[in-house]
Amino acid sequence: MGGRLFEIRSADDVIRLVEDVGFLPFFENRIPGFSVEECCPRELWFADGVDGPWEWKGPIARSGRCVYGKFYGGKAGFVSRDWFPDFANYRRDGYDFDARYDDGLASHRDKTIFDAVSEHGAILSKELKDICNYRKGGNKGFDTVITRLQMQTYISVADFVYMQDKHGKTYGWGVAKYSTPEAQLGYDFTTSAYCREPEESKERIIAHLKTVLPETDIGQLLKLIK
Repeated sequence: MGGRLFEIRSADDVIRLVEDVGFLPFFENRIPGFSVEECCPRELWFADGVDGPWEWKGPIARSGRCVYGKFYGGKAGFVSRDWFPDFANYRRDGYDFDARYDDGLASHRDKTIFDAVSEHGAILSKELKDICNYRKGGNKGFDTVITRLQMQTYISVADFVYMQDKHGKTYGWGVAKYSTPEAQLGYDFTTSAYCREPEESKERIIAHLKTVLPETDIGQLLKLIK
């Protein structure tokens, strides 16, 4: 697959593309052309006075039409609302988080962060670090844990909050606000594919991606969703 899958020029363009293809990494990856980074013209990245992909992430996550998080090899990307239940069923291997923890498949550090996010519904990363004692002299490895929980689809990014200067002008990269897919999409919807075996969900996703990316090797598609 060469060139752009589609030219992205707005947050709405991203949403429409994600709804069409189901799965879309934010950054360039092993499938050429299959990312927000490659589909968006360079002049829209970090241009003064112009919102671009970095600024669109929050509105897209808030839309309820896509789920955003570190879903692809520990890197960020989107999954459409329609495909998220099968994606979660496959990635979770049929486990709710509590069942995973009870079976010894999740650490206490994972549970501490997951429970804090679940309790608050949505929480800024800096507040989550304070609550879970990821401060100077406290716990270490926050990024590893929060990435793992996103890869397992137990945690997602609900929004990005920008700091403001004394004039009310936003600055910085935006602070992630973490949530759970269940809080964003509803528990019944998020777990609606639990009626299928995780392997069946994987096969459904691969069959769909093969229609979207017919020239891409099955092995590459499996690596994408693994």
